Amino acid sequence: MVKSPDAFRTISEVAEELDLPQHVLRFWETRFKQIKPLKRGGGRRYYRPDDVELLKGIRHLLYSEGYTIKGVQRILKEQGNRFVVAVATGGATLLVEDGDVAVKQAVPVNRITSQQKPADGQGNNREKLQGALAEMLECKRLLDQVR
Repeated sequence: MVKSPDAFRTISEVAEELDLPQHVLRFWETRFKQIKPLKRGGGRRYYRPDDVELLKGIRHLLYSEGYTIKGVQRILKEQGNRFVVAVATGGATLLVEDGDVAVKQAVPVNRITSQQKPADGQGNNREKLQGALAEMLECKRLLDQVR
């Protein structure tokens, strides 16, 4: 049976969708106050569609971007749930500044409109610099994993 996109999901459905064990989702509930599934009799959890999207964002930051739980908590506190969801879907970009997370851009690097490009022909240089920045951030993430 296929559920509507607006339907609530059980913990087993969410765990399967995110490719995570159920106990990880329960643990995240203790660490991220923003995750609040509806609990019914017997302690059964039902996740709203927004909860699932937030969990996808948290999973992306922890597993794909290499952030710690404390780092994701800070991003959630400073930028909010919508931003974390946007980062996971490519709607926002995280920049790192002096070893700290500095969220400076709310659009992906590759979505620069023609209005944002400099009129003096520097647009190509900007794209090269943004590509280099993306590569350096990936290198930093890999180095942080080794440490």
